[in-house]
Amino acid sequence: MPRTRSLAWSELKIGVTTILAVAIASATIFMLTGGRGFFWQRYNLKTRFENVAGLKSGSPVRVAGVEVGTVTSVDDFVGEQVDVSLEVNKSMRQRITTGSTAFLGSVSLLGESAVDITPSTKGTPIPDWGYIPPGRAKGQIADVAEQAQQSVAEITKLVTDIRLGKGTVGKLMTDEQLYTDLQLFAASAGDLTRGIRDGRGTLGKLANDPTAANALAASLMNVQRMTDQINAGQGSLGKLVNDDAFANSLNKATASIQEITAKLNRGEGTAGKLMNDQALYNKLDAVTGRFDELLTKLNAGEGTAGQLLKDKQLYENMNGTVAELRTLLSAIQKDPKKYLNVRISVF
Repeated sequence: MPRTRSLAWSELKIGVTTILAVAIASATIFMLTGGRGFFWQRYNLKTRFENVAGLKSGSPVRVAGVEVGTVTSVDDFVGEQVDVSLEVNKSMRQRITTGSTAFLGSVSLLGESAVDITPSTKGTPIPDWGYIPPGRAKGQIADVAEQAQQSVAEITKLVTDIRLGKGTVGKLMTDEQLYTDLQLFAASAGDLTRGIRDGRGTLGKLANDPTAANALAASLMNVQRMTDQINAGQGSLGKLVNDDAFANSLNKATASIQEITAKLNRGEGTAGKLMNDQALYNKLDAVTGRFDELLTKLNAGEGTAGQLLKDKQLYENMNGTVAELRTLLSAIQKDPKKYLNVRISVF
């Protein structure tokens, strides 16, 4: 039988050392790559920026601040933008969707750039070599600088307008008349304040005279008392505001007036016919015309009545006749036998 050869310790030691070296190297690579995993645990994505701001291969890729991959390449220009290729851990596939956005972040204050991705589970996962929609982070230094530049431009424009005399402040700084008027206004305000403080005028008396203040307070109390009485339904105005029966009576009266007005408009009744019947109106107009004609004739002295009104001699004759008749009647009353002698003859 062949003789079995036993392994020497020196030979076994080399194998063990090799296995340990491989394990240490694997652990080191895993620790250096962090959450990116091994190459078979990663997939590729792309995004596109207008300005990569110094981004380069090997820059970290983060999702919600957690490093999950690296930038594999910063490709050539595509139009006016730059394509960036990313390698990301596959465990992030459900968090990097069409609802996510990629924007440039910074690793430190030294300006080292990174690609930050906002997680989103509402969209559809982006497939291998798919594009992540680009976005822009809030509060970046570029945004602050742009806002500061806009603010400086607005301040410069404001100062220019003030120097040209535009606006109230500009006119105040360049218009001497406006400045003089403002001084006069300030002086008048000062005089008014001093007058009030010294008790001059109605407002001054109100501010300094307790009697005027008490009278005003009493007037306000009277107004308050009257308001309370109205709310309590006292007096005519209070009943009008609070008494439903009075309000209903007023509504009924208003309805009756409306009904009468409607009947008048429809020509019902004497007044309605007078307002709407043209024939009746014509008759009244004719009667009025004849009456005017009669008055005109009387004024002109026509006819017996006209002469009686206008003929003075006829008036005097009638007046004399009446006087003689009164005298005759008086004499008859005094001596009726003298004037009333009745003889009866029998044939």
